Amino acid sequence: MRITYRHTWFATLCIFIVSVVGAQSPKVIKISDEATVTAIDDILLPTPLPIVSFELDKKPVLPSEVKALIKVTVRPENDFSPGYKAVVTFQNVSDKKINLRNVVPFGTQAKNAYITGYGEHGLSRSHIFLSWRTPVNCILPDNAWELGFSAWDATTSKSICALMRRDRKSAVKTAISRFENVLEPGGSLSYHLYVDYYKGSWQEGLRLMFQERYLYDVDSFDSSLFEREDLKWIRHAYVMHLMMAWDKDYYNAADGKFHLGDFLRKGRKLYGGDDVIGIWPTWPTLGLDQRNQFDMFRDLPGGMEQIRRLVDTCHMMNTKMFVAYNPWDESTRAEDHVLGLADIIRNTNSDGAILDTKGESSKELQEAADGVKKDVIMYSEGMAVPKDMQGIVSGRVHNALYYPPLLSITKFIKPDFAIFRVAELFKEPIQREYATAFFNGYGTELNIFRPGKPEWADEQYRYLGRTSRILRENTYNFTAKNYTPLIPTLRDSIYVNKWPGEEKTIYTIYSIIPEGFMDYLFEVDTAADKHFVDIWHHKEIKPKVINGKVYIPVETDAFSKKYLGTNNEGAVDCIAQFPLLLSTQLFGDTLYIDADRGDSICIWAGNPSYEKTPYTVKAGKHAIKLLEHFGLFEGKFVVQLFSNGILLDENIHEILPGTPRLNSKVSRTPKANGKEKDMVRIPAGTFTFKATNGDEFIPYPSYNQGQVYHMPSFMMDRYPVTNAQYYEFLKSSGYQPKDTVNFLKHWKDGKPVSGEEHYPVVHVSYEDAVAYANWAGKRLPT
Repeated sequence: MRITYRHTWFATLCIFIVSVVGAQSPKVIKISDEATVTAIDDILLPTPLPIVSFELDKKPVLPSEVKALIKVTVRPENDFSPGYKAVVTFQNVSDKKINLRNVVPFGTQAKNAYITGYGEHGLSRSHIFLSWRTPVNCILPDNAWELGFSAWDATTSKSICALMRRDRKSAVKTAISRFENVLEPGGSLSYHLYVDYYKGSWQEGLRLMFQERYLYDVDSFDSSLFEREDLKWIRHAYVMHLMMAWDKDYYNAADGKFHLGDFLRKGRKLYGGDDVIGIWPTWPTLGLDQRNQFDMFRDLPGGMEQIRRLVDTCHMMNTKMFVAYNPWDESTRAEDHVLGLADIIRNTNSDGAILDTKGESSKELQEAADGVKKDVIMYSEGMAVPKDMQGIVSGRVHNALYYPPLLSITKFIKPDFAIFRVAELFKEPIQREYATAFFNGYGTELNIFRPGKPEWADEQYRYLGRTSRILRENTYNFTAKNYTPLIPTLRDSIYVNKWPGEEKTIYTIYSIIPEGFMDYLFEVDTAADKHFVDIWHHKEIKPKVINGKVYIPVETDAFSKKYLGTNNEGAVDCIAQFPLLLSTQLFGDTLYIDADRGDSICIWAGNPSYEKTPYTVKAGKHAIKLLEHFGLFEGKFVVQLFSNGILLDENIHEILPGTPRLNSKVSRTPKANGKEKDMVRIPAGTFTFKATNGDEFIPYPSYNQGQVYHMPSFMMDRYPVTNAQYYEFLKSSGYQPKDTVNFLKHWKDGKPVSGEEHYPVVHVSYEDAVAYANWAGKRLPT
């Protein structure tokens, strides 16, 4: 098939696209002499769209508006698949320098969803533009800061997504920076344009280009590392500390003791513990003498054997140990890096290596680690770009990008790539770091290299504990490919990410509304066999129909306006849609539980916390007396069903302060033979429980009012217990109460008064009466 086209905007231009996808991808794009797209295949656009828009000298323009300054040509790649690809070249035809940036395919119409630069920022200008909210700052891969993306509806059945990628190698007389290109007169630069159809919301166009096509960084993605069972543990890790080997929480020279175990135990209480500890004995001292980085590990106090003991301590607390690797160590004592790293891993039994200054790993490093033991993770300092993700399964969002963007699209590219946001304690309160990491479904790396342990650190560690508990207990949702960012909301400045799983769906919410928020916010699909729970505040919630759609209420805490624009702004919430697996009912003081799935049920007095211990039972049927296990606690009881640490369902019950609860226990006595002295048989029967109360200053039980009870036949004493009977009990049993004040004070010399032997005994406590009943083989009424 022969393809014909003309490189001009002055006549109608048809771009023919050959694709093996056939009808699933565009074949023809028609462009008018005004550089606008009028039709795609047989779809006539109701409003023509520009093939591309951009900023020229920081002003938004269309190609037809600046023909005297810049020439734009399009050259399709005929046999490209999947989708369509063309090379779009910009040539400076003027006699002055031109600043070109923010190149967006199909323009920036208000109804489009698109990504491009916004404002002025050296590291973080990329934003997602949506018609229903202010632009959202986002993180893109390090090799794609300048990319342009757009998604828009073409018809009710098809939508178009397009991607622009800069080709650095094509630059002629052009200076390239992170976001901008300065073209000298006669200079030129090309971008690659990719176009395809998608179905659904704009996020599905994003998914196609980012998650399925990997931004066209690679022709095919090698997932072999991600498929390895021994490496999957890192994707379910959420808290990491990196510390220097001279940190007193590692080793204190003053007392000559190692304190890493104490550090880990404190962390377990505050935030559930560290999934990873990284030890760093090299930079910045590396190079002061001829010792190389591996020598510095060998020379630590206690040597390799002591590090191995500390690794054992970590493993006993379900924590992994990483060692540092500095690939730039070239001027010290010569030692093969691959063999040196393998030697450290072998002798310490460590679980991973932190690749300093690297955003990728190498086959040689991973194979060297694999030759020592399984489970060893390569953890890059930078975030791997799509082509490098094939060789490494974890990395960090570097703190060079201080005050990071709200949304990380790098997580969207490959959700099972383990990401940790770097945060530092010494600078300032960092609640926003924890909150945005939680919103994006990934972990936090606490870098504590710099000295300083602020007084607010423990309080915010507890906040980290709340976010990390949800991430850990729902981790398979946060690594699933069908994650959807930024679903529509009824209010701006509050954002929702959707994390569907096989049976439950999690929604993470992040708000920058200082006064807090409490209202219906986002649309959901409902099902008769599912229910919604706010698992941040731990309360069950009810959807509401608004204009024929079902919406969920959200609640976020208020924060001081002075924190806006700082690392302490923001508040979060989290909603879960659970299947109905847990049946619970609170009747008086008894909590009835029934669950035929899962392996354990946890009951919490108040909200779950790493600083508390729940009452735990196996899955099944239970009747739990709350007073017996939780004492006089009044408030919220959270019931959670788990399977291997994963939250399956949650119910919440509440006992209001002052609620009267039945505390007596039913005891059984030997069966009566009908000949008991001075006793009568009360026949079996039913009755309706009723109560007549006085004023309500003292509350009375009301939960069983009007309930019909069936009472079996029983025997009851005809007369009250007499002084003589109680005296016989004392002589026979030798009973003495713990508190003797006023005990039988109407007796004289320890005996009943003469003539009162058959009077009812008085001046005895409840405990004294129970002791008599037990001795007599009877019981008190309940």
